[in-house]
Amino acid sequence: MPRTRPADAPAAIPDPGQAQRRILRVLVASQVLSGAGLAAGVTVGALLAQRMLGSTGLAGLPSALFTAGSALTAVVVGRVSQVHGRRPGLAAGYLTGAVGSAGVITAAVLDSPVLLFLALFVYGAGTATNLQARYAGADLARPDHRARAVSTVLVATTLGGVAGPNLAAPTGALAESLGVPRLAGPFLLSGLAYALAALVLAVRLRPDPLLLARALARAGAADTAPGRAAPGTPGAREGRGGVVLGALVMVLTQLVMVAIMTMTPVHMHDHGHGTAATGLVIALHIGAMYLPSPLTGRLVDGYGRMRVAAASGVTLLAAGILAASAPGDSVALLALALVLLGLGWNLGLVSGTAIITDTVPLATRARTQGMVDVCIAIAGTTGGMASGVMVAAAGYPALALTGGVLSLALLPAVAATAYRR
Repeated sequence: MPRTRPADAPAAIPDPGQAQRRILRVLVASQVLSGAGLAAGVTVGALLAQRMLGSTGLAGLPSALFTAGSALTAVVVGRVSQVHGRRPGLAAGYLTGAVGSAGVITAAVLDSPVLLFLALFVYGAGTATNLQARYAGADLARPDHRARAVSTVLVATTLGGVAGPNLAAPTGALAESLGVPRLAGPFLLSGLAYALAALVLAVRLRPDPLLLARALARAGAADTAPGRAAPGTPGAREGRGGVVLGALVMVLTQLVMVAIMTMTPVHMHDHGHGTAATGLVIALHIGAMYLPSPLTGRLVDGYGRMRVAAASGVTLLAAGILAASAPGDSVALLALALVLLGLGWNLGLVSGTAIITDTVPLATRARTQGMVDVCIAIAGTTGGMASGVMVAAAGYPALALTGGVLSLALLPAVAATAYRR
């Protein structure tokens, strides 16, 4: 039985260069909004759980829950995108994140830990969707510009991601004026931001980048069209090894980053720092996660995926050592450690994404990318769950140092792959 053409597939094939520029503009707008949404859970999620449960050992649970929710969402968004295109998949993911934000607010008002955990699981949809959007930026990019396209989408998250944590204090005051607990205030912002991001994508992401890439491939586009490797760039010949390496780079960087980031607000709170100081440190961290993306993209395209992937491991090691040795009362040193943590994550994400996109053919691209992001989310869940337990048992410095050392596992993996090539 013949397959029916998706309803939103382009009837006529637009110019890919012009379409790519429009698509990147729309993705940038949605990422600015969603960046503010994802920052809320990072800033106050652990503190909200700590207040409601009265336990530091479970303070890492919120991070674990919304990263677990992001794992499920990554599967769903990947499969929806595979069948219907990027637009419906991404819009549905952000809308689900907005629903989760509303649930967190309700749980805080009712003082219900069970509802809080369920809502945080749903809220994780926004995190997964924010990451999945980077693949949409690469669908129409030339192979030698894919990392730069990914970085353009990622850097757009910076504005919202930096603004979001710094709005923790004023949104907390707004929440209190509405009869909502102060720590739930940032989720008012996240709900609105995710809903607006969903609206922007649903209305403006046309043509759909993945559907257009497939149409170009079917039409026999030029050698540098999406899905066909240009000479000198990694391609499908890397096969399964490329998928494994790209996934490993992103999984390890996510695990280390989430574990250390999750417990930093709790560590600062325990040393007498207020919400404003915590918000500043997390804002700098999120800025370092996304702001260097244009430079990272150029480095990945110009100097190679493997070198940048190795650099991510070294940077994460430096972050772990500094976080472990920084005095608890030093906001400046903790901020520097979190900046290095964000930078190491950025180097790993951009290089790993480029490796995956180079390797996977268009026919299975969205589904495979979704499954890779599931692994990333599971790594984040593991890091979030283990972080609270480890801090309660051995302290924050032990957590930070362990994460830094673990990131060195990237070096032999990259070296082995480079040797095989």
